[in-house]
Amino acid sequence: MADISRLFDFPYYQLKKHNLDAALVSKKNGEWVETSTKEYLNKANALSRALLKLGVQKDDKIAVICTTNRTEWCIVDIAVLQLGAQTVPIYPNISSEDYQYVLSHSEASYCFVSDREVFDKVLKVKTKTKLKDIYSFDELEDCENYSNLFEMGKDKSNQKDLETRKANVKETDLATLIYTSGTTGKPKGVMLSHRNIVQNVLASIPRLPLIEGASRVLSFLPLCHIFERVLIYVYQHAGVSVYFAESLETIGADAQEIKPNLMSVVPRLLEKVFNKIYAKGSELKGLKKKLFFWAVALGERFEPYRANGWWYEVQLKIAKKLIFSKWRSGLGGELHTMVCGSAALHPRLSRVFCASGMMVMEGYGLTETSPVVSVGMEANKFFKIGTVGKPIHNVEVKIAEDGEILIKGPNVMQGYYKDPQRTASVMTADYFHTGDKGELDREGFLKITGRKKEMFKTSGGKYIIPTLIENALKESNFIEQVMVIGENQKMPAALIQPNFEFLLEWIERKNLKIDKTPESIVSSAEVQKRIQKEVDDCNNRFGKWEQVKRFELTSDEWSIDSGHLTPTMKMKRSVILKIYASLVQKIYG
Repeated sequence: MADISRLFDFPYYQLKKHNLDAALVSKKNGEWVETSTKEYLNKANALSRALLKLGVQKDDKIAVICTTNRTEWCIVDIAVLQLGAQTVPIYPNISSEDYQYVLSHSEASYCFVSDREVFDKVLKVKTKTKLKDIYSFDELEDCENYSNLFEMGKDKSNQKDLETRKANVKETDLATLIYTSGTTGKPKGVMLSHRNIVQNVLASIPRLPLIEGASRVLSFLPLCHIFERVLIYVYQHAGVSVYFAESLETIGADAQEIKPNLMSVVPRLLEKVFNKIYAKGSELKGLKKKLFFWAVALGERFEPYRANGWWYEVQLKIAKKLIFSKWRSGLGGELHTMVCGSAALHPRLSRVFCASGMMVMEGYGLTETSPVVSVGMEANKFFKIGTVGKPIHNVEVKIAEDGEILIKGPNVMQGYYKDPQRTASVMTADYFHTGDKGELDREGFLKITGRKKEMFKTSGGKYIIPTLIENALKESNFIEQVMVIGENQKMPAALIQPNFEFLLEWIERKNLKIDKTPESIVSSAEVQKRIQKEVDDCNNRFGKWEQVKRFELTSDEWSIDSGHLTPTMKMKRSVILKIYASLVQKIYG
């Protein structure tokens, strides 16, 4: 590991140690297309030579925007980094206005896009930025294809210049600018150096149960987010084949084809998978249905390391054979570990999936920490449900007097781009202020308890941590999204987006006469009564001052495109309050 100090060292390390035939695999026109380690680096070097001819200088910024993960993204990443330039990965589903802001603020000189949709968005704002040209991965009539750059890079006359550039890249140099979506205000450009990310990758490697040169992984979380990107470097170091899912909709089919051993997930995906399984189980009849719900109930009591005793383990073995094996086969049958991040995972989901034999290891981190701070690991008893594991090597976690999580280590960012004032506001000496609240237990496990900025006070002077109540409410199959409100009001209340998919199945099962439109569902007395029961059950877990006294249901689904959520699926609280101002008025009068 000593010879890896820059991000582009990872594929060269793979070439030297593993030299895979299928290093990166993308699906094109229904077929899996393999790219070997050697081809990966040959293409990256050809692209580097072409970019040199285009006049790309050290510290130039190159934007990359992809709707789905694909091999081309990795090739561009390495080609740019080994020139001493920086990549600026951008979320594909933000607005054209946000594209303009990020491209202008970063002063990106070139932009690589995946397809027509992204190209049109960039083209719309190109004249208002410093972009010299745009290259597309897909074949588009009116956009130059990035493969043309390989032709330009075939000429190796400037290879010596490329080698000089590579040699001059230091580990302390800036590697990438990642713009955080932010729940308020303009995106912030997080500056991460080669050292920030490399050190995070090397410290994270021991936490993943990968078999060097043999494991298969499925990648679908956006590469523009540092979480998935760090995992790609981890996979490259381990010499495992990375398969890029064709789309979010095809994950199940892709998994059945490649039979992955490991993949990264977000809670929302696990919720959707479980809801579909639960709905199918509800359609069963007789003994099969009884067995299904017996297995689910058993899974909800799961504890790691055989803590429930021998009789529980005997029952679990039976449940795995009769029920849970079918769950696993839906994701290829060989998936043993899922690394989960981005948001809090319901302990119930963690227990059920772990009981099925697909262990869910929760992690915690932020873009500003490159990102991994802590992550669970089944080995060495580093796994405890309801926590995000123990901090990784070389990362120090400190809990401030007010409960805020502070982070110190080589993974802490260089700062916010062009914003020293904001950088200073989140740093105390070497410690980064996360804005999250948490606890470290006696065994060193980290538990996230809420978001510091989201805590509010009612008019009665009582403090409310909304995320705790929201996470408890979202354990219900009937609730998809929920935002607890009540700042300076006499009581907490909630705006709830029901789980329409689950409700439709429930309405059918109960033979209820309700029109199957979202508007009819949320106005139905039966639905409101059922969700009131879920709220009441949740309230029993909280103090009287914390209990949700009233709620309103929304008929539209909260999404990224409609502005409710950030690209990382976090709620934009101020936006949601504006959208549903009339419902808030209805609650509080």
